[in-house]
Amino acid sequence: MILIGKTSVPYLSEAMNDYLKRIERYCRLEVKVLPELRNTKSMPVEVQLQKEAEVLMPVMGNYQEVILLDEKGRELSSEEFAGFIQKKQNSGLRDIAFVVGGPYGFSDGVKLAAAERLSLSRMTFSHQLVRLVFVEQLYRAFTIINGEPYHHA
Repeated sequence: MILIGKTSVPYLSEAMNDYLKRIERYCRLEVKVLPELRNTKSMPVEVQLQKEAEVLMPVMGNYQEVILLDEKGRELSSEEFAGFIQKKQNSGLRDIAFVVGGPYGFSDGVKLAAAERLSLSRMTFSHQLVRLVFVEQLYRAFTIINGEPYHHA
C-alpha cells in the first residue's frame, strides 16, 4: 500500500494499525508513505498532481501491478472485491500496490501507468479516511475468501 503523506489523524491511524495487524495473518502488507507536498496553498492543483506523480511513479515501478484507489474507479461490492483479490492471488501476482493519493487524487500520467482504478464509494471521503476504509475492506475480503464470520458478524 502506497500513501501520499502520513495518516495525521490519531484515531484513524490507530484503527488502521488494528486492521493492518489483522491482515498480517493472510498476507504481507507493506505500507510505504511518500512525503506530502509542502507549501501548496498557492500551488495550482495540476502542479500539485504533477509533483506528486514525480515522487509516486518511480515507486510504482517496483510492483508487478498498481491499483489506484480513485473516486472515478470501478466500484465493487465487498464480495466482488474478495473475488478480485482471490483472482489476483490465483494468477500468481504477489507484488501488488494499492495507492491512495493526495487530496486531489492522481495526475493523468499516474492513472495511465496503473493497471486499474477502484472506487470505494460514489461518496467522497478524505484521503485520510480512505486509508482506513480500504484496509478494513481488505481485511473483510480476506475473511470472505477464508469463509470466516467477520463479514456478517
